[in-house]
Amino acid sequence: PALFMENARKGSIVSRANSIGSTSASSVPNTDDEDSDYHQEPYKESYKDRRRRAHTQAEQKRRDAIKKGYDDLQAIVPTCEQQDFSIGSQKLSKAIVLQKTIDYIQFLHKEKKKQEEEVSTLRKDVMALKIMKVNYEQIVKAHQDNPNEGKDQVSDEVKFNVFQGIMDSLFQSFNASISVTSFQELSACVFSWIEEHCKPQTLRDIVIGVLHQVKSQLY
Repeated sequence: PALFMENARKGSIVSRANSIGSTSASSVPNTDDEDSDYHQEPYKESYKDRRRRAHTQAEQKRRDAIKKGYDDLQAIVPTCEQQDFSIGSQKLSKAIVLQKTIDYIQFLHKEKKKQEEEVSTLRKDVMALKIMKVNYEQIVKAHQDNPNEGKDQVSDEVKFNVFQGIMDSLFQSFNASISVTSFQELSACVFSWIEEHCKPQTLRDIVIGVLHQVKSQLY
């Protein structure tokens, strides 16, 4: 009995030792698995790296946008398409593209202003023609309503005599005042003659004198 008890006690001690060893072994981490997971885990990008990468991408987009803008300008502006013999077959620089674009925009502004002035002149001409049309229509209508009117009007010959009398009077003063020694003197004399002999009151007196002369010839 004593031997049996001793063997049983030893078996119990061995069993507890095995249990403890098993428990301890199960609690020990698997270093091989951790090493494997450590090597397989992807690299986590830091905030500084992400910021640097975002800045690089934004800068590249900005450069691409600027390049596209210059390419579009070079395709749109006609003067950029023309070959510049001073630079040969070299690509146009950004400064040249910008300068040619500015020159072309200024040219377009001048052309636009010129066209606006032409349109304004044409509108005035159209308005004048409309007024003349209305006046002629009124004259034709008045003549149709009263066909006997105008029989006592002066002839074209009388109108020419009035015009000739006015021109003869003006030419006399013109011939006496104008020097033809040189073109410079001629130009200076013409302006002085206009200021002296073509005043409204002077022309009025000339016309009145010619009309009195023609009237005395008619009656």
